[in-house]
Amino acid sequence: MQADARTRFLAQLQQALAQDPGFKLVLAHYQGGAPDIEALGEGLVRVMARPVQIKGQPHLSAVLRLPTRDITQNWPVDDALARIATWLSDARFRNAHLHSGHQEWQYAVSKKGKATLRCGQHGQPEGGQEEATANAAAPAAHNREKHRFIGQDRPFLHELGVTDAQGQLVPAMARKYKQINKFVEVFASALSRSRLADAPDLHVVDFGSGKGYLTFAVHDWLSAQGRQPHVTGVELRDDLVRLCQGVIDRLHLQGMGYEQGDVRHYHPARLDVMIALHACDTATDHAIHLGVRAGAEVILCSPCCHKEVRPQLLSPSPLKPILQHGIHAGQQAEMLTDGLRAMLLDAVGYDTQVFEFISLEHTNKNKMILAIKRPQATPAREVLQQVADIKAFYGVRQQCLEQLLREGGLLPAAA
Repeated sequence: MQADARTRFLAQLQQALAQDPGFKLVLAHYQGGAPDIEALGEGLVRVMARPVQIKGQPHLSAVLRLPTRDITQNWPVDDALARIATWLSDARFRNAHLHSGHQEWQYAVSKKGKATLRCGQHGQPEGGQEEATANAAAPAAHNREKHRFIGQDRPFLHELGVTDAQGQLVPAMARKYKQINKFVEVFASALSRSRLADAPDLHVVDFGSGKGYLTFAVHDWLSAQGRQPHVTGVELRDDLVRLCQGVIDRLHLQGMGYEQGDVRHYHPARLDVMIALHACDTATDHAIHLGVRAGAEVILCSPCCHKEVRPQLLSPSPLKPILQHGIHAGQQAEMLTDGLRAMLLDAVGYDTQVFEFISLEHTNKNKMILAIKRPQATPAREVLQQVADIKAFYGVRQQCLEQLLREGGLLPAAA
């Protein structure tokens, strides 16, 4: 039955390649193991493909969406079919959607390995769709192409003022909505690459969660995945705590809560994912330290302000003409601070990335530090020597995260 569903889906794809110059294909829920994808070195979010002509020959143009970038590849038709057939036969992707003409074909493989194929505007069983309904499928398919992890119809968005009563975006909140979806995309990719990929329940703490846009989004997305989330927002401002707890109560959200507190004094009973966005200056260091100390599998930070290191910076001789400008000195302090944080996370057993979270046009606080715990920690001596060399070069005497990790016994004491 599984092979039959897959064969019929591939037959529809082959027919679309031959007859429909406007079809679209989306592959999702990548399970890993495909050598050509693993060679990219980052977790894959999805593949989106469409037909193109290159030098008069039909190709499939595929966009491979990674957490921090997109890669476009153009495959000759025969190569494309062979590649996709291999991916589906090996269950490298558990979902495939084909939008062709007025129909949408949905191929899915359950966790137990059962494959199904459905067709129609709303995914009705194959062959059970009236023509009038099929004719309405084209705009629906177009809407689904713009995939959103959090749909505009989610009740919490209305409660927080992102959408109106009809589920339409409030114009002034369009950028916030894009930021919400981008964050959940990064969050989802990080989970898929961690040991939490198949965990039925997750304990997530969001420090400095503010009005809770991202906190609610994480809880909403995890719930939609059939998990049992335990999501806690920790915020200093009492008015925001009361506002968000009111939303939780009105929407009867299970497994979510808001608490007033400071990351420096918070002690969670369990912490799988630590989030700290826009924590000012050394509050980011305290949040990272708490995540490491609590054994978090995933750490997500978007730092704000970099005041600790900048006054300590020397201007090494070759760089003095450049760093005499205040803006360059500030950028250098930011790069150095977050670079040291990433290296220290690497030293205590995490694979770490630093990347642009969302375009500067949406927010100037756009850097993300993402750390995923390695199955086995590797020796830290070489990384710590690099940290020492960099600090000596710039004259940095103290860095908060390093000090916290050493004092807590998570790094060897300084020589």
